[in-house]
Parts: sequence; C-alpha cells; structure tokens
Amino acid sequence: MSTFEVSRSTNIAADPASVHGRINDFREWTAWSPWEDVDPNLQRIYTGPDQGVGAHYAWQGNRKAGRGSMEIVSSTPEQIGVTLSFLKPWKATNDVTFTLRPTGGGTEVTWTMTGVNRGMAGVVTKVFSMDKLVGKDFEKGLARLKAVSEAR
Repeated sequence: MSTFEVSRSTNIAADPASVHGRINDFREWTAWSPWEDVDPNLQRIYTGPDQGVGAHYAWQGNRKAGRGSMEIVSSTPEQIGVTLSFLKPWKATNDVTFTLRPTGGGTEVTWTMTGVNRGMAGVVTKVFSMDKLVGKDFEKGLARLKAVSEAR
C-alpha cells in the first residue's frame, strides 16, 4: 500500500469564471475530458444538481473505460474538489482537485489527484507509477480544456 499524487498545470487565456464553469459541470467534460475517445458508446448518468457541490456523474463502458463515478464535493471560484470512485477495472477512490489561479493572461489550472494504491492498483503501480499511468491523460485533458476555453 502506497500513497500517490499526480499533478499537471497549464495556462489558459480565458477568464477564470468561464474555465471554472467547464470543470464545475460534468456535462461540459465531454468537450475536454481525455477519456472521451476511449469508448464511443460510453453510458453516462448525471444526477444531483447540474453543477457544483452534489453534482454526480457515473459512467460504464468498455474494458478501457471501465465503470465508476465522480461527485463534486467542494466548489469555490479558486478550487473544485471531486471524489473519484472506480469500480472497474479495479476498485479505487481518489481525491481530485482543480485549482484555478488568475494570471495576467487568464487562468492557471492545476489538476491534481491523490490517493492510496490498494489491491490490484497496488500491484500495477509496483511496475508503473500513477504518474506514468495518468500523467499523460491529465496533460491531454488540460490541452483540450485550454483549446475549448480559448475558442469561446
């Protein structure tokens, strides 16, 4: 059993409030999430409020997409906290934080995930670090979030 932290940042030439809105509403994630290409037939269920604390998103897909859910547990203009729960391909619950910092040219966004590797995740991460497993996905997602945010 080991703890991990994966974090990536980017600068987006867009107003912090507009970037915040794209993260704070799970329905907006289809435009920028790095995992949207994994399963074109992904099943999505949205419950709770449309955005902010209590918004909930569950998915089920092919072997690559797996099954799980996310819930926004905190939301301020500077930070959005999400609890991420995987059910397949293995069970894991991680904390995700998006930190938004206004800059002279827009918004610096930092995407961080922390958790504990247990069970099958603990076995896999003895060979591949969590940073190697999801770091590139965070980079891809932030690049997509940047493109979508700067295009509007």
